[in-house]
Amino acid sequence: MRYSSEITIDLPRETVVALFDKPENYSKWMKGLLSMENLEGEAGQERSRRRLKFEMGKRKMEMVETVTERHLPDRYATTYETSGVYNEVLNVFIEQGSKKTLYRTEHYFRFDSWGMKVMAFLMPGAFKKQSMQYLKDFKAYAELEQKLREGEKAEIDNDEW
Repeated sequence: MRYSSEITIDLPRETVVALFDKPENYSKWMKGLLSMENLEGEAGQERSRRRLKFEMGKRKMEMVETVTERHLPDRYATTYETSGVYNEVLNVFIEQGSKKTLYRTEHYFRFDSWGMKVMAFLMPGAFKKQSMQYLKDFKAYAELEQKLREGEKAEIDNDEW
């Protein structure tokens, strides 16, 4: 199964990529993320691997992420492997003028278990919906984080007077 999702973030690409490139903040926008454990290499760099643990409702899930391409600020690609599912994700950041960024993700899923194949066939929208939710949550996080930083700066500037 292949599909893409995209969202426009009201921030310059440099800011968006800087926030995206901080794994310690993933739990602020990636709902259900419980932990990340580095397995190999320098986290976030090409060929690095880490274990991600999620809780989605009552279901716990564990997957291994491998960074396959790191060409920021333009592209960042990963694979995710868990029982019966292989997923490739390409994250692309496109400048939309000086103050907006188009954040696009391209997904490829391969299902090894019969049950997951059936689920993907019957409910492809569930995968697309989850991907779009992560984009919406990242947008909300990034824009709020920037507003908070601007608020802190305004406070500091006002205190200097």
